Amino acid sequence: MKLIIQIPCYNEQETLPLTLADLPREVPGFDQVEWLIIDDGSSDRTVEVAREHGVDHVVSHRHNLGLAKGFMTGLDACLRAGADVIVNTDADNQYQAASIPDLTAPIVAGEADIVVGARPIETTAHFSRLKKALQKLGSWVVRLASDTGVADAPSGFRAISREAAMRLNVFSEYTYTLETIIQAGQKNMRIISVPVETNADLRPSRLLKSIPSYVRKSVATIVRIFTVYKPFNFFMTIGLVLFLLGFLIGLRFMIFYFLGQGGGYIQSLILASVLLGIGFQCMMVAFLADLLSVNRKLLEELQFRARQSDYERR
Repeated sequence: MKLIIQIPCYNEQETLPLTLADLPREVPGFDQVEWLIIDDGSSDRTVEVAREHGVDHVVSHRHNLGLAKGFMTGLDACLRAGADVIVNTDADNQYQAASIPDLTAPIVAGEADIVVGARPIETTAHFSRLKKALQKLGSWVVRLASDTGVADAPSGFRAISREAAMRLNVFSEYTYTLETIIQAGQKNMRIISVPVETNADLRPSRLLKSIPSYVRKSVATIVRIFTVYKPFNFFMTIGLVLFLLGFLIGLRFMIFYFLGQGGGYIQSLILASVLLGIGFQCMMVAFLADLLSVNRKLLEELQFRARQSDYERR
């Protein structure tokens, strides 16, 4: 059994040595433990520092493509390097490497496909009250959308089995954390949370540039993935809401019309017609989107089989 610990990096020459110094070379259940970094277009000495500290694999982007792309590049490189389990952690030494055996144990035991590390949000000193509230709200929304019990959805500290890694795709250019959980839930993967410990904050988060920006991008990610993996429910809900509103407004007009007062409520009739039309169109889109989702599932299955075949050949 081979474990590969991957670390997405972008200009991390200052914090990377601390992160690598704590990484284990032996983890229960594995014969080999290797390290891999994803250099996301760094302009400093990130790659040189990584090699100086014994990193086994380095993959690089010519330009900065963002955290989500770096995460997927890492998964692909880990699979090509023969990983049976992949652990993803951050280069800023946010997560304690001593928690890695806790992450991998459920996968080794065959109890989970993906394990997400749940940080002690309430006791994390550098998290503001607003950030703690947003973390809880975001995790609740992701649990609702994914039908999973993940306690800390934005956590990037996670272990992924080989088969789960082969099935994952990330469409977002912002972050992989929320999308992969929703996707895993919709694909009926076994995903659980385990408590992990964190280290002191070394630098401000590059992902959380501002609270409004984080909220806006996270909501957009959740909505986008929900439309991809539950298109029928998404569009049908919108269509039914609009159609019902149009029906109620139209019913109101009819009541006044039969009372002889319809002339003063022509605007209601127009609004009802518009809402009924849009609602009906959204319901039609729901059926078309559902048909398209069948093609997506077939393509994903073909992609999984291609990755599996490539892995076995290697």
